[in-house]
Amino acid sequence: MAKSLRSKWKRKMRAEKRKKNAPKELSRLQSILKVDSDVLMKDVQEIATVVVPKHCQEKMQCVVEDENDDMKMETEIKRSTKTLLDQHGQYPVWMNQRQRKKLKAKRQKGKGKNRAKAAKGLAW
Repeated sequence: MAKSLRSKWKRKMRAEKRKKNAPKELSRLQSILKVDSDVLMKDVQEIATVVVPKHCQEKMQCVVEDENDDMKMETEIKRSTKTLLDQHGQYPVWMNQRQRKKLKAKRQKGKGKNRAKAAKGLAW
């Protein structure tokens, strides 16, 4: 049921807010645990999912990238501006089904324009 543009936007914004607030929540949780020293981190992991803050993840990634300089991946997506299709024939994630259908119909209509029309009736 939740397929409307409004609900998609709400879900996206909630995810962004979770990402933004994750380091703050983690530091608050750790400060609470420091005050109550008898609680172990393993017990907390069973109750809640512990997410590594973004700034810590970036530091870890930098170390890994330095080790594997010769093995780099191309993550750049090549997308046609006219059809909005990428190199694999996929539409962007944000595009809904109606827009995809409309663009596909437009493409199919354009293909028929180049063909020569067959003669009507019998060809003597």
